[in-house]
Amino acid sequence: MTEREEHERFGHLARLGWDLRGLGYDISLVMPATGSPVLQMCTKTGARLHITAIRRYCGWVFTWRPWWARLWRRDRWVVADADNAAAIIAAEVNT
Repeated sequence: MTEREEHERFGHLARLGWDLRGLGYDISLVMPATGSPVLQMCTKTGARLHITAIRRYCGWVFTWRPWWARLWRRDRWVVADADNAAAIIAAEVNT
Protein backbone atom coordinates (compact mmCIF):
# COMPACT_ATOMS: atom_id res chain seq x y z
CA MET A 1 0.00 0.00 0.00
CA THR A 2 1.33 3.41 -0.92
CA GLU A 3 1.90 6.23 1.53
CA ARG A 4 -0.94 8.20 -0.08
CA GLU A 5 -3.35 5.32 0.50
CA GLU A 6 -2.26 5.05 4.14
CA HIS A 7 -2.99 8.78 4.59
CA GLU A 8 -6.42 8.30 3.00
CA ARG A 9 -7.12 5.36 5.32
CA PHE A 10 -6.13 7.42 8.36
CA GLY A 11 -8.28 10.35 7.21
CA HIS A 12 -11.36 8.16 6.80
CA LEU A 13 -10.87 6.54 10.21
CA ALA A 14 -10.28 9.88 11.95
CA ARG A 15 -13.45 11.36 10.43
CA LEU A 16 -15.47 8.30 11.42
CA GLY A 17 -14.02 8.47 14.92
CA TRP A 18 -15.20 12.07 15.37
CA ASP A 19 -18.65 11.16 14.06
CA LEU A 20 -18.98 8.16 16.40
CA ARG A 21 -17.71 10.25 19.31
CA GLY A 22 -20.45 12.75 18.52
CA LEU A 23 -22.97 9.91 18.86
CA GLY A 24 -21.67 9.16 22.37
CA TYR A 25 -19.28 6.28 21.80
CA ASP A 26 -15.84 5.80 23.32
CA ILE A 27 -13.37 5.76 20.44
CA SER A 28 -9.64 5.11 20.16
CA LEU A 29 -7.55 5.32 17.01
CA VAL A 30 -4.91 2.61 17.26
CA MET A 31 -1.72 3.29 15.29
CA PRO A 32 0.45 0.15 15.45
CA ALA A 33 4.15 0.37 14.66
CA THR A 34 3.57 -2.10 11.84
CA GLY A 35 0.31 -2.64 10.03
CA SER A 36 -2.65 -0.41 9.36
CA PRO A 37 -4.49 1.90 11.75
CA VAL A 38 -7.68 0.61 13.36
CA LEU A 39 -10.53 2.44 15.03
CA GLN A 40 -11.51 0.80 18.31
CA MET A 41 -15.10 1.42 19.37
CA CYS A 42 -16.71 0.48 22.67
CA THR A 43 -20.34 -0.46 21.99
CA LYS A 44 -23.26 0.27 24.34
CA THR A 45 -22.99 -3.31 25.64
CA GLY A 46 -19.32 -2.82 26.49
CA ALA A 47 -17.94 -4.93 23.66
CA ARG A 48 -14.85 -3.66 21.85
CA LEU A 49 -15.18 -3.48 18.10
CA HIS A 50 -12.37 -2.90 15.60
CA ILE A 51 -13.25 -0.93 12.50
CA THR A 52 -10.92 -0.84 9.52
CA ALA A 53 -10.94 1.11 6.29
CA ILE A 54 -10.16 -0.83 3.15
CA ARG A 55 -10.18 -0.04 -0.53
CA ARG A 56 -12.68 -2.04 -2.58
CA TYR A 57 -13.95 -1.83 -6.14
CA CYS A 58 -16.48 0.85 -5.10
CA GLY A 59 -13.89 2.97 -3.22
CA TRP A 60 -13.09 3.12 0.49
CA VAL A 61 -15.32 1.19 2.89
CA PHE A 62 -15.44 0.67 6.64
CA THR A 63 -15.67 -2.92 7.80
CA TRP A 64 -16.18 -4.19 11.32
CA ARG A 65 -16.71 -7.90 10.94
CA PRO A 66 -14.38 -10.16 12.94
CA TRP A 67 -11.40 -11.63 11.11
CA TRP A 68 -12.82 -15.16 11.42
CA ALA A 69 -16.05 -14.16 9.64
CA ARG A 70 -14.50 -13.04 6.37
CA LEU A 71 -15.91 -15.90 4.32
CA TRP A 72 -19.42 -16.22 5.63
CA ARG A 73 -20.46 -12.74 6.81
CA ARG A 74 -19.87 -10.31 3.99
CA ASP A 75 -22.54 -7.80 4.97
CA ARG A 76 -20.63 -5.87 7.63
CA TRP A 77 -19.42 -2.86 5.68
CA VAL A 78 -20.47 0.65 4.66
CA VAL A 79 -19.08 3.05 2.07
CA ALA A 80 -16.67 5.43 3.80
CA ASP A 81 -17.95 8.50 1.93
CA ALA A 82 -21.51 8.00 3.17
CA ASP A 83 -22.68 10.97 5.25
CA ASN A 84 -24.36 8.64 7.73
CA ALA A 85 -21.64 5.98 7.99
CA ALA A 86 -21.32 6.45 11.76
CA ALA A 87 -25.08 6.13 12.29
CA ILE A 88 -25.19 2.97 10.15
CA ILE A 89 -22.35 1.36 12.10
CA ALA A 90 -23.88 2.37 15.45
CA ALA A 91 -27.23 0.87 14.47
CA GLU A 92 -25.66 -2.36 13.21
CA VAL A 93 -23.45 -3.05 16.21
CA ASN A 94 -26.17 -2.33 18.77
CA THR A 95 -28.83 -4.66 17.38
